[in-house]
Amino acid sequence: MGKAIMIQGTSSGVGKSLITMALCRHFVRKGLKVAPFKSQNMSLNSAVSVEGGEMARSQYVQAIASNTYPSVKMNPILIKPENKSSQIILLGKVYDRVKAKDYMNSTKSNLFEITIDSLKELLALNDIVIIEGAGSPAEINLKDKDIVNMKIAKAVSCPVILVSDIERGGAFAQVAGTMELLEKDEKRLIAGYIFNKFIGDPSLLEDYPQRLAKRYKMRFFGTMPYVHHKIPQEDSMIEWNKEGHGDVEVDIIKLPHISNFDDFDPLFWNAKARYVENGKLNADVIILPGTKTTLEDLKWLVNSGLADEIKRAQKRGAFIVGICGGYQMLGEEIEDPISGENERGLSILPVRTTIERDKRVSNLKGKTDLFGETVLIGYEIHHGTTHYTANVKQFLTVNEVNGKKINYISGAVRGNVFGTYLHGLFGNFRFTENFLNAVRKKKGLEPRSINSNSLIEEIDSFTDLFELNVDVKAIEEVVDI
Repeated sequence: MGKAIMIQGTSSGVGKSLITMALCRHFVRKGLKVAPFKSQNMSLNSAVSVEGGEMARSQYVQAIASNTYPSVKMNPILIKPENKSSQIILLGKVYDRVKAKDYMNSTKSNLFEITIDSLKELLALNDIVIIEGAGSPAEINLKDKDIVNMKIAKAVSCPVILVSDIERGGAFAQVAGTMELLEKDEKRLIAGYIFNKFIGDPSLLEDYPQRLAKRYKMRFFGTMPYVHHKIPQEDSMIEWNKEGHGDVEVDIIKLPHISNFDDFDPLFWNAKARYVENGKLNADVIILPGTKTTLEDLKWLVNSGLADEIKRAQKRGAFIVGICGGYQMLGEEIEDPISGENERGLSILPVRTTIERDKRVSNLKGKTDLFGETVLIGYEIHHGTTHYTANVKQFLTVNEVNGKKINYISGAVRGNVFGTYLHGLFGNFRFTENFLNAVRKKKGLEPRSINSNSLIEEIDSFTDLFELNVDVKAIEEVVDI
């Protein structure tokens, strides 16, 4: 049976996911077999596991850091907020739809048992499991129904490291307040804490971190500096007002229920990309992204005036791109037999979509000849089947699904418009370079090479800084490994 250590936060957004990732990578570097785990995550930024199931993006990245295949057992419960409820994904598959209040107030005892079974399976197969908590363990109004923080730590008797975001201010109070609200048996599990996202000179902290640690009979493991990185983020961490730089302008429609927004990270590294919610669309490229609630967001798109703006942009020659739900919206109609709703699309592409109860979740590999023949790797997560209503050029020829050889066509191209179900499209850097250079050619500009990015290199770079600034030897002692 392997060892375990848990990373909990003094609040949401303190950087638990990246600290967990760095610890996974650190122990891999020590030659150990490692796996991440988070019993329950809430995110619209999901990924596809090795089993072909849906899991949170943060555990997917942590699995990559651990040199192992991302598995739904690393994130047994994924909560995806919808318009008036949340979709519960259990072990990669749709399990239920519930109102947030009903779910939060339920005991979730059956779900807890499933998560513990998954954790114990990972412990049996690995030398160490790095467990991530959610939010804060000191939410006293929710603690008796919490299945992601101290209840998990106590179930496997593992030490806990608290992470506090010092950039926000009040970091000492965050740690002290958390310790004051924990029960005695919970306090005994706290091995120490880390200050995260520090900007400036750590010597300004003097010896007060050690004093606080002594007060609560734990250790201070160090101060992690603020890091500018290109690692995919959770929903709550995205900077919606950020803007890229470059000679190609890209407007990404910020739908109310936008999902899998890390699709567009490579565009922010290589173009003047931004998220927009209103106003005129004058960019060279307009992107309709994925969404958890396609029909609701389509109504919003029409009511906001952006649907007409997209049509005007298409007529003036801008490239229009639809990804997943955005692809569906570019078609003529979206029909939902389950709810009985039908909505007219933007009718820019000759396709129609029928929403289905079952969700298609797959890792894909294929080819496109748009902007030059390239191999594309990505994934799809969607409800619904899209049919062509006229002869149209297909965007993608799929030849591999979840590691199995298979052939079919997908997506549509018409003039300066294309739509696809393929998430991760712009992470295929040859395609992205060809696409942006096609836009430059149309503008009379010279072609340029793009800044590509290796996720493993980003993970290693972050871990290097982690090992320099955090007392990893002391953490190894705590785990006794």
